[in-house]
Amino acid sequence: MRLSRRILLASSAATAATAVPAAAWAETRIHPTLTADPFTLSVASGDPEPDGVVLWTRLALDPLAEDGMGGMPNGSFDVKWEVAKDERFRRRVASGWKETAAEIGYSVHVEVDGLEPGREYFYRFKTGKWTSPVGRTVTAPSRRSMPSELRMAFASCSQFEHGYFTAYRHLAESNPDLILHLGDYQYEYKAGVYNSPDGNVRDHEGPETVTLATYRQRHAQYKADPDLQAAHLAAPWLVVWDDHETENNWADEVPESGSDTPNPEDFLARRAAAFQAYWENMPLRKSSVPQGIDMQLYRRVQWGRLATFHMMDTRQYRDDQACGDGTQTDCAEAWDESRTITGAAQEEWLIDGFHDSRARWDVLGQQVFFTQRDADAGGPLRTSMDGWDGYAASRQRIIDGWVDAEVRNPVVLTGDVHTHWAGEILADFPDAQGPSVGVELVATSITSGGNGADSVPEDNAALKINPHIKFRNAQRGYVETVITPDQMDVHFRVVPQVTVQDAPVYTRRSYTIADRERVLHQTYDRPVDPSTMSTNENPFADSDENADDHLN
Repeated sequence: MRLSRRILLASSAATAATAVPAAAWAETRIHPTLTADPFTLSVASGDPEPDGVVLWTRLALDPLAEDGMGGMPNGSFDVKWEVAKDERFRRRVASGWKETAAEIGYSVHVEVDGLEPGREYFYRFKTGKWTSPVGRTVTAPSRRSMPSELRMAFASCSQFEHGYFTAYRHLAESNPDLILHLGDYQYEYKAGVYNSPDGNVRDHEGPETVTLATYRQRHAQYKADPDLQAAHLAAPWLVVWDDHETENNWADEVPESGSDTPNPEDFLARRAAAFQAYWENMPLRKSSVPQGIDMQLYRRVQWGRLATFHMMDTRQYRDDQACGDGTQTDCAEAWDESRTITGAAQEEWLIDGFHDSRARWDVLGQQVFFTQRDADAGGPLRTSMDGWDGYAASRQRIIDGWVDAEVRNPVVLTGDVHTHWAGEILADFPDAQGPSVGVELVATSITSGGNGADSVPEDNAALKINPHIKFRNAQRGYVETVITPDQMDVHFRVVPQVTVQDAPVYTRRSYTIADRERVLHQTYDRPVDPSTMSTNENPFADSDENADDHLN
């Protein structure tokens, strides 16, 4: 009860713009009878620790209800949760009750502890006569152990209108132990504003998301998708946001140019609403409960001594994009030592983590393109201001931090740009001749940008200009990895189309990163399928900040 009051007070700016039942949760003990299944949004788990994990669900009879409350009757609901070692719940190991109500969007977050490290569990929820789907989760190994293998997949950028979430289902079927989502889990636009070049195949419900009600409704529309539900049921997730969970290209307290909320006070109310809805709809711990316009999202998850995941937030604390945003030529402001994409506190936290780490692999789960990506052959640097190129000094401090800390195997994971990329991170940009001190792996979109296209990587202009970048592919999909003490195997998975349901999936290219080498070794390449090729594709016009320029 105290938690719900803190949430209500902290989010007062956001809740003022939406319809919330007049009766306070703490003042009612009404438990209405539910006459239909309230588990339409399924279940999820996240942030695994050696002794436990976060379990999540959100009650909704009508996910698309305009008031964002999922068609739930006013009142509070007691929800039972159960954890077992088997799918049929014959060997239950933990259970309890959690109350939920309108103030937290009828969401349920359970931080289970007392579980065994490094093992598989199954979980479910019950309320009244209704039982949720059964989810699978995995606890992290004990901190001192060295696991023989971790199967980890990562993804980003799922625009509901642009296609079907088939890639999420294929990801679920790969049996991962852990899934990372690196941002743009949902998009804020009303129907028909952000259009795929292949034509939108579905419509967003409701207006552009600005209020708590509209963000709740949009999250529910995405969560109701069966392919996305399958991915949540398959394994625990580590989530971080990028921009579209709030608004395209926002930066700290600055909205995008041409924003629906250009007034600073309106944008901060919108930010608080977006943060509140994000927490309500994600398997996050109570340490991430928003406090008004602030939300603690960067955090670490350790997978024994095999890997440490440094989950980052490159939106909430960044300086505004340099030189007016977009792609700019020779922008001196991007190299300003005082500028930051992480904020000073997060930068210090990250570098301290490098020095403290004893993991075989240090993995940065973050949002935007990290390595230098020049778009001008032979001329001055032409780079994106929304990625780390727009915060070059901030990037160099991070690189220097892991080099000074002698991090054994630094790997940066990235989303945002709707394209698969693989590259090596050099010690000192813009010097393109220095040694590689790390690797960046970039996941394409699940659907954003439509079907995309295949191409011959060796003929790609971006790779010719940037020899430290080894691979690019603009089809849709995700990335699978198998992490062992000796190497990380990487498979770039793609689907040929997202405008049709149930498209097949295949591996476009594979790499191995050997322990201590910090470079990419190609191990597999599938020949280009002529039916998926594009002859006029711009290799630099594939990221969110460019795709959405027509909206500004």
